[in-house]
Amino acid sequence: MAQVLEFKLPDLGEGLTEAEIVRWLVEVGDVVAIDQPVVEVETAKAMVEVPCPYGGVVTARFGEEGTELPVGAPLLTVAVGATESSSSLGTAADQAGSRASRNGGAVADGSAAGAGPDSGSGSASGSGSGNVLVGYGTGAPAARRRRIRPQPTALNGTPAAASASASASASGSTAPGPVVAGPLTGSASATAGPVAGAAPVTALAGEVDGREGPVAVVSPLVRRLARQHEIDLRRLTGSGPDGLILRADVDAAIRLAGEAAEAESRSADAPAQRAVPERTAAGEAAAERVPLRGVRGAVADKLSRSRTEIPDATCWVDADATELMAVRAAMNAATGPSAGPKVSVLALLARICTAALARYPELNSTVDTEAREIVRLPGVHLGFAAQTERGLVVPVVRDAHTRNAESIGAEIARLTEVARTGKLSPAQLTGGTFTLNNYGVFGVDGSTPIINHPEAAMLGVGRIMPKPWVHHGELAVRQVVQLSLTFDHRVCDGGTAGGFLRYVADCVEQPAVLLRTL
Repeated sequence: MAQVLEFKLPDLGEGLTEAEIVRWLVEVGDVVAIDQPVVEVETAKAMVEVPCPYGGVVTARFGEEGTELPVGAPLLTVAVGATESSSSLGTAADQAGSRASRNGGAVADGSAAGAGPDSGSGSASGSGSGNVLVGYGTGAPAARRRRIRPQPTALNGTPAAASASASASASGSTAPGPVVAGPLTGSASATAGPVAGAAPVTALAGEVDGREGPVAVVSPLVRRLARQHEIDLRRLTGSGPDGLILRADVDAAIRLAGEAAEAESRSADAPAQRAVPERTAAGEAAAERVPLRGVRGAVADKLSRSRTEIPDATCWVDADATELMAVRAAMNAATGPSAGPKVSVLALLARICTAALARYPELNSTVDTEAREIVRLPGVHLGFAAQTERGLVVPVVRDAHTRNAESIGAEIARLTEVARTGKLSPAQLTGGTFTLNNYGVFGVDGSTPIINHPEAAMLGVGRIMPKPWVHHGELAVRQVVQLSLTFDHRVCDGGTAGGFLRYVADCVEQPAVLLRTL
């Protein structure tokens, strides 16, 4: 006999308390293996594929895509031992009751006898995995507790047993049919039998450029943006490879829809607008409200905390980067099998930062406000700001003080690629001790960075561009960059910060200075 176990949203670590369902990887009725990823969720720090510690048949999913769930909320239920035969699946489903809708719309078969919500922390007869996620594993099974289960109901509101009995009588069969899960929005749920009154569910498809087929959308951000603005993706033509719908396509559709609505409103209300002032409370467009959650919410919280707790100050200097660019060109000129990967300007600046922090360790520290102590950290874990579709993220290069420019550059390239796919783990986004922010990629010269709490400093780098510069007593056109350092005034005074920034600028202007310190 199959046992239905409930799998709850596990503790994903790093103090995260909630996650948003981005994409279900399984349907109701699918057979899953132990440790198979079943759902992709988005936390405030990363996109995570969550594996299920049980093997069996999925009998229910809790929450639609876009629903935000707290840690410990049910994700799905699995009938363990139901994959051996179709009859066992029917028995397990028949014994299961339908749960009430939870956490934004749950559709479920319910629990089998003896398997309550607390069974998510145990496993059935060796069917659970090892130490898969925090709070899950193959520990001793939870003690059974007597519980009063509510009368299960079918989707049409009638008792499940009566519904199944009526269905069996109508078909001339005496065997009761299983209670099955209803459809989830936007996906086709596999069922063990028909559900009376349930509307058919189809994949997102429609006519695109005169042809029918699935809509090519990869980014969950694009899908969510379309949902928020009621944009029908089936009517869009993607500008990406093979018709892939990009965010730019959805943004353009949102602008067109807004312009069309505004034009229609002006046309309908033209006489009335002449009779009233141009701006009235009734005539103003409604303000758009964007929830501060996910990555945007995490960034807002961290920046607000930084400005609230840290008494920061900023100093800056212009530097002649002509020699640095020449060194980079020479390093990348090597060809052939022995040539390593190309070295980026960011990698060279990162290596300069690690050398500067070795001379000025006060800036590689944090402040313990409760103990009123400055904690100087033994190693440099260098964060670098990266702009992605999900927003601003700061991946961390571990032990940057032990790496050369080529190694730092390779790790930056790897983490940047992972960031673009939204697959950075919380561990790759935390633990930094100093941050390098290259905002020059946005075409700006300067900025006053906000410190990445709880770090003590951040170096900002503007664009490198030709400018008039006095070189060896004569006016010349040189490659000039502005460097700015924001620092926590509790850990050091301006002399230390100025010394750090001047050393960085000297290394940019004369890379041989860096060689002398190695």
